[in-house]
Amino acid sequence: MVIEVLHCPHCQSTDIVRHGTTRQGKQRYRCRTCPERGRTFLLAYAYAGQSPAIKQQIIDMAMNASGIRDTARVLHVSPTTGI
Repeated sequence: MVIEVLHCPHCQSTDIVRHGTTRQGKQRYRCRTCPERGRTFLLAYAYAGQSPAIKQQIIDMAMNASGIRDTARVLHVSPTTGI
């Protein structure tokens, strides 16, 4: 049996519990140490624009003066997500 240690994408804590499933059947997790009764997150998002890594890339590209359409084209997300 393989045990995978999960880390909260917000606070990097390992105090994680399972928190139901989405409509698509993906497992949802909740961090117990985050304020406001914990934040929920997924390991694999259905839409790439929702993942924290893509959000950080959007911020980095905006700070380097990339346009919204350029950012959307490079990261394969909707221009509305870039806004």
